This record gives sequence, structure tokens and C-alpha cells, in this order.
Amino acid sequence: MQVFDRSVNTVTKVTLWAMIAGPALLLVAASAMSRSPIGTKATIPIEQPVPFSHEHHSSELGIDCRYCHQSVETSSSAGYPPTHTCMSCHSQIWTSSPLLAPVRNSYATVEPIRWHRVNAVPDFVYFNHSAHLRVGLNCNLCHGPVQRMQLAYKGQPFFMSWCLECHRRPENFVAPRGSVFNVYGKFQQGMRLTSEERAIQDGGTGYQRSGSELQAGRDLVQQYHIPKSQLTDCWVCHR
Repeated sequence: MQVFDRSVNTVTKVTLWAMIAGPALLLVAASAMSRSPIGTKATIPIEQPVPFSHEHHSSELGIDCRYCHQSVETSSSAGYPPTHTCMSCHSQIWTSSPLLAPVRNSYATVEPIRWHRVNAVPDFVYFNHSAHLRVGLNCNLCHGPVQRMQLAYKGQPFFMSWCLECHRRPENFVAPRGSVFNVYGKFQQGMRLTSEERAIQDGGTGYQRSGSELQAGRDLVQQYHIPKSQLTDCWVCHR
């Protein structure tokens, strides 16, 4: 006498396979989610106390990045603009705008605006802004198309493999020091851009340098005394 229906065999096989494959699929899904914008927060605008538009201030008004980020060339951190920097303009224009009330309150009370950090690396990672600017790395390579951002967002997920891509082949990315901010002037003035500058304007991804550009990059690596053989040593970023 048959106690169980034949379909039970199929159900049992499916259940066993699910028990085997389920954890693996769950691990893959969790890994994919952690590397997506949900986990990295890349491309997701960050809400701020004041809805500051980089596009308006940089592209439309032509304000130099260093006017607000004054320490970016000399410090390990780009820094946030102090309130009196904002008020150097907004004590004269948009003086009663409700959107700028936090700026006026901060200036009146001498209480800094609590900006929410957009780009951050883990505590176990050492990063120095000035070191990268000294070798001509453009801001957009790491931060994405900042000059087009109405609300700032994280332009890159900052995976370790992404950092190593530059550290292994710095000749693909280094540039003359003066070009870092000159290129923004060309954006603002609508001047003709090179192919590489157009890629930078779009966020700095997907461009492959030509043979002559790579040779120029190799020359700059030597000129800047970049210790290429040491750039992938663990101590460079983990101190």
C-alpha cells in the first residue's frame, strides 16, 4: 500500500535543493545590495540644512571651488565653507529668502551650520585631498559631475578596487596641476573641451587615454616623483 503520493518525491527534492541553494542565493543578493546605491549611497542626493546647488554656484555663477572649499589644496580635508563665506554674498542678495534662514541664523548666533557629510571613507582608511590635487587629479574623477549637481550626492562608491585602479596606473589619471581648476573655467565659459575634459565633465569615467596622453602621464609620474611601485602597498591607505 502506497502511503505518500508520488508528488511528495518532487516536493522533497525541491525542498532539499532550496535548502542548499537558498543560503548561496541570499549571500549573492546581500552582496549585490551592499554594492548597489542602497548600500554605498552613491548617486543618492543627501539632504542638507540648506539646499545648496553646486550647479547654480559653480556652473551658472562661475564661482571657483576653492572659494568655498578653501583648504582643499593644503589639507587632508576639503572642508566646509564657514557661514561668513556664504554671507559675503548673501548679506547683499537673497537676504530674505526662507531657504537661507539657517544661514542667517548661523551668522547671527555664531553657531556653525551642521552640514551632512556627502563623501566619507572608513576610519581605517587614510586619504589626503592635497596629495591628490598636487598631481593634477580633477575633483570630478572622485566626486562625479559636481558642477551639474543641484543637490550634492556621492559620485563614486569608493570601492577599494576602484582606488587601486588609479594607484596601479597613475599615468592614466595624473595631469598638470593647473588643469585641475582651469577645466572648470572652460566648463563655465562654454569653451571647446578636449575628449578627456568632456569625460571629466560627465564624471570622469569611461575615457581611455591615447598613446601620446599616456606618455605625457608617464612623464608627469616621473616629474611628480610618484613612487608607483609603492602605491599599492597597504600602508599607503591603511595607517
